Amino acid sequence: MDNHDRNLQMQVNRYKYLLQITKTLHSSLDVEALLGELFVILKEVYPGFSYYILLSQDTHSHSDLPIIDLEYDSENIAAINAYVSGDVQFENSLIDNHAIIYAPLKGHQGVYGVLQVIAANTPEFPGNEVEFITLLAGSAGSALENAQLYQQSRREISDLQLINETAHRLNSNLRLTETMTFMSEQITASFEAQEIGFFLFSHDQAKAKALPGSTSYFFTKHARIYVEYIKEKIQKEIEPLFIGDINLPNINSITSYHSIIAIPIIQSDLLIGFTIVMHEKPYFFSFDTFKLLQSLLHHSSLALTNSMLREELENMIITDHLTKLHSRKFLDEKIQWSMKEDEEGTFILLDIDNFKGINDTYGHQVGDGVLIQVANLIKANIRGNDVGARWGGEELAIYLPRVPLDTGAAIAKRLVEKVSECSVPHITVSCGVSYWHKNRLDSYKYLFKRADEALYYAKETGKDKVVTQGDNIRVS
Repeated sequence: MDNHDRNLQMQVNRYKYLLQITKTLHSSLDVEALLGELFVILKEVYPGFSYYILLSQDTHSHSDLPIIDLEYDSENIAAINAYVSGDVQFENSLIDNHAIIYAPLKGHQGVYGVLQVIAANTPEFPGNEVEFITLLAGSAGSALENAQLYQQSRREISDLQLINETAHRLNSNLRLTETMTFMSEQITASFEAQEIGFFLFSHDQAKAKALPGSTSYFFTKHARIYVEYIKEKIQKEIEPLFIGDINLPNINSITSYHSIIAIPIIQSDLLIGFTIVMHEKPYFFSFDTFKLLQSLLHHSSLALTNSMLREELENMIITDHLTKLHSRKFLDEKIQWSMKEDEEGTFILLDIDNFKGINDTYGHQVGDGVLIQVANLIKANIRGNDVGARWGGEELAIYLPRVPLDTGAAIAKRLVEKVSECSVPHITVSCGVSYWHKNRLDSYKYLFKRADEALYYAKETGKDKVVTQGDNIRVS
């Protein structure tokens, strides 16, 4: 066999190998695995060469492979030209005696990067090597495109599943706290966010209040710097914010957050709040994450609004409009539940003395103001699980679950004193106090009756006092 035939046979064998390489590269639908396989092939084919792959930043995640981010402001003009034009570029150095080829990784829809091959001790690449490297890069580009399209379709399917599952769960009539907690869990799991905050504006939009379900960080002083900055930007622009590396002044905490996504919450074309998602690392969230989060919160905004409206309606039903104390119906239900579940409890019935005279003297507007003053004093002097309620007219009521009679009477006496000291115009109140214990046969109906009798006795014997239940009614 002469040299020509041997060269021809070598070329045939090489292109058979290139066909095998193409099949190998196209068999992988994982971008990182494909790139790893490409470097294995390069090492086999060109063991004496150096090689790098220059990829656009949105094409891969960083790995241990010799991959370089391809940036438009790079000083490597030949690599940029190969990426932009899609044509092979060369760089030869007679001084350093090496040749470099830049072959675009080109698919049907675009160029995804550049294969850089460096041959030492040669002034330029032989023509057959240029052709082989060009075909190898083209095959790798086509395989890379297929892998990216596959991974993109998988991501889109996963994103749609996330949105559908979230919408389905949120449409199951969750309460506001449950809605926010569920959203926080979804965002943490799907986007690896470190901090998530949900905020609603006050009526004048001067303040933004963190909702339950926000991570604990947003209830600290350190978070206010971020919250105030985002609040002002959202109010001004009413547009989602995507910040890759934020540096705010006056951040003195150990932990500072650089990556931030903020999405406005819109209800009936009105800005009512916003969501903040944060991470310590700069540029942690991708633009795809930003778009997905927008879509997720858009689909969940209706469920959020429904939860808010439902709880607002419930509060209207169980809350007295004037005093903002609970309604009598709500109080009745709480006492009945307590008498089944607790050991004991104390009930206080409170009446404003000479209330008709206040209305006649000052007018009904002042009378309403007096009721509000007393209601505020009640709210300031009871615990979170106690219940203050509007009983009817000028009568108010307090229920103290798991509180004995002497403690309940002391609380009532303190209220009587506070009203006398603080009210404007000056007023007094009278209280009747009743009590139940699980060891005695009783009902909430008779609990009220005993308190009413004690209150009547207090009014009849001088007012501005507390009377407790008992066969022998006594003045406290």
